[in-house]
Amino acid sequence: MNIHVKPRSETLSHFAYCAIEKHFNKSVKHEAEVLADQDPEALHQMRVGLRRLRTAIQVFGFAADLPKAASEAKIRKFARILGAVRDSDVLRLELISQLGLPESEQKVLKRSMQKLQKQRSRDFKKLTKTLKSKQYRTFRQEMENWLALPCYQTIGQLPIQDVLPDVLMPLIHGILLHPAWLIGLEDGRFAPITAESIREQLQQNELLHDLRKQMKRVRYQTELFTELYGEDYKAQVENFRALQEILGQIQDTVILQSFLNQTLDQPIEKTCPIFADRLQEKIAIAWENWRSQQEQYLDASFRVRLRQTFLKPI
Repeated sequence: MNIHVKPRSETLSHFAYCAIEKHFNKSVKHEAEVLADQDPEALHQMRVGLRRLRTAIQVFGFAADLPKAASEAKIRKFARILGAVRDSDVLRLELISQLGLPESEQKVLKRSMQKLQKQRSRDFKKLTKTLKSKQYRTFRQEMENWLALPCYQTIGQLPIQDVLPDVLMPLIHGILLHPAWLIGLEDGRFAPITAESIREQLQQNELLHDLRKQMKRVRYQTELFTELYGEDYKAQVENFRALQEILGQIQDTVILQSFLNQTLDQPIEKTCPIFADRLQEKIAIAWENWRSQQEQYLDASFRVRLRQTFLKPI
């Protein structure tokens, strides 16, 4: 049964409305700036807004009767198209931030920058077409209609405290059971952190990338409820953010290395040895931070505390 109602502040439907409204508005307010393409931060903020909107729909979809035009799959598609341009911006910022390189390496990176700009131009044309498409306009209009007259499932009337652990615990279970925590672990011991061992373990980069995506969703979802928990919960949400950033540093470096190896005639270690050493040092630091997180998340007492934290809203 569907109901149209202005939700009370303590209900599940109230939190659903607040989250969906906040992140939808954050997304669409940057449209004109994104199309103007003057400030890469606008693109970043719109992409983040769409991701968080998708997260809110993942969390509250069972309680909010949303239009089909606002499906999670369609929002993912929009965010992915923006993401292709954003990834190029991130690579560009990394390349132009390099100082003190020999002139020979600067010339090599400049050629890669030119190829990157061509790729970005193609992706931006696709982005422009998408934001002006009928599908996107329908999505925006349907969301505005729903926000003006929201519709919920009956379960949305339940007090948020009664259902919050049931909403969050599947996310925690998914994180704790992720196989990426076991990367580099053999016979109960982790491999030493060396350049060679990191290269070997990065062969499982898809697992790390998947954990990063899951961690991002968990972070976004748990951030919705910080006011309903105590300090331990807030500290854990901050840990999710820090872990996401560590995995992001690893992933960004891997993507940059892959891009350069694809665009250059020879491996980056030969064409830009000093820059390659910088990348290796960066990923080694990130890997040490990742290792400390691995050890923590595999610790039995930590896992018990983590579960208990999410079972006890205020």
